[in-house]
Amino acid sequence: MTSETNGQIKDPTKGKPPMPQPRKLTFIHTVKTLEPVFAVLAAERLPGWQIASVVEESLLSNVIANGHVSQEVFDRLTRHVHKAEEDGSSAIIVTCSTLGEVVDALAAKTATPLFRIDRGMAEQAVNQASTIGILATLPTTLDPTTRLLEGTGKRMGRQCKFVSRLVNEAFARLKSGDQEGHDLLVQEAYATLSSEVELVVLAQASMARALQAGQHHRPYLTSPELGMDQIAGLLRLSRMSGD
Repeated sequence: MTSETNGQIKDPTKGKPPMPQPRKLTFIHTVKTLEPVFAVLAAERLPGWQIASVVEESLLSNVIANGHVSQEVFDRLTRHVHKAEEDGSSAIIVTCSTLGEVVDALAAKTATPLFRIDRGMAEQAVNQASTIGILATLPTTLDPTTRLLEGTGKRMGRQCKFVSRLVNEAFARLKSGDQEGHDLLVQEAYATLSSEVELVVLAQASMARALQAGQHHRPYLTSPELGMDQIAGLLRLSRMSGD
C-alpha cells in the first residue's frame, strides 16, 4: 500500500525495520506417534515459533537390531541435524532417549542449539528423590537413561540410588499395534517397581500414556513435558524465543 503527498508517491514501509521471521524449531523423531504430541507441547511453550518435524523410525529399529548405536545410525542422525541447520532451524530437539548420548556428542560440535529430550526429567528426578526407579521397554534405552541419571546426580551433588527395570515384550506389543497390551505390561512393572523406590522415571516417551489414568503408589516422571519445559526455558534465557 502506498500514499501520495505533494505529487510524490510515498511507501509507508520505507525506513521501517523488516518484520522478524519466526524462529524455527525442528524435532527429530524415531516414533511417528510422538510427532503430534511434541507439536502441541512446543506450540504451548514457544508460541510464535515455526514447528518442523523429521521422522525416521529406522534409526531406532537399527539400534534395537544391533543392540547398540552403530556408526551408520550416528551418521544418519548427523545428516538430519545438518539438514535442519541448513533449513534455518534456530533449535533442534531429538526426542529419542535411546540416542541421547549421541545427541550430547553432536551438540558439542553443532552451532545450532541441539537438545536431548530427557535431561529435564533427569534433573527433576534427582532433585525430588533419593531412591529412583528407572522403567524402560528397551535395553538400548535403559542403559543410557541410567547413565544420564547417575551423571546428573553426581553433577548436582545428590546421593541417589537407582533401580533399573526392563519391561520385556512391551515394545514389541506397541510396534504390533497392541497399545492395550503394552500399557498393561508397563502398569504391572510400575506397580512392582514403585513399591521399592520413592519415584519412578519412564525412560521412553512412548510409555507415558500407560500411566495417565488410575491411582499411582508413587509419583512418576516422563520426558516430554519436563524436557520441553527445560528447553523452552533455556531458549528464553538465550533470548531466542522472541518473547
